[in-house]
Amino acid sequence: MSSINIALDGPAAAGKSTIAKQVASRLSMIYVDTGAMYRAITYKYLQNGKPENFNELINNTSLELTYDEQKGQRILLDEQDITDYLRENDVTNNVSYVASKEPVRSFAVKLQKKLAAKKGIVMDGRDIGTVVLPNAELKVYMIASVKERAERRQKENELRGIDSNLEQLKQEIEARDHYDMNRDISPLRKANDASTLDTTGKSIEEVTQEILDMVNQIK
Repeated sequence: MSSINIALDGPAAAGKSTIAKQVASRLSMIYVDTGAMYRAITYKYLQNGKPENFNELINNTSLELTYDEQKGQRILLDEQDITDYLRENDVTNNVSYVASKEPVRSFAVKLQKKLAAKKGIVMDGRDIGTVVLPNAELKVYMIASVKERAERRQKENELRGIDSNLEQLKQEIEARDHYDMNRDISPLRKANDASTLDTTGKSIEEVTQEILDMVNQIK
């Protein structure tokens, strides 16, 4: 499927990255995790002591996506592989703020568009169908209940050995939804021509198959 691009958008923990990886694998396409780009810049923002000048931060940043057969997509920030640090709680709790800054958004979107120029890309994020790939052949807006999304995030944390409170996770997800949907630059919203897919109560295989069925309909 090298002749199409697929855009998956939706709120935090809706299952975008998990499903995007599955779809890309099944269709022999390239998966691009745009969220990891913003997390990488957020990681640098935190490491640099939360500087106020985002133009300066970005002007001194190099970001590269590589692929490892065993580990999958890796993120090189200023030539250092920082992939394993991108899911830390501090990064998660600050990424929406950092991603809302115009210099950060412009830097990331430019890189994302460059990666998708040759087609054959599955890309997930908040503004893929509306800003990054407005002409994508398939756009899917993924949603799930706050409760289920919090439970998924809690399981992710457990796998990384991080203790987390379910109620606190619910509050954090609701707060992030509000921030993402109401920010001035590239707010989270469904593209007019996107299909809505509710993943609540569905398995990874079920959701993956639903998207594969959508792909078959556009051939």
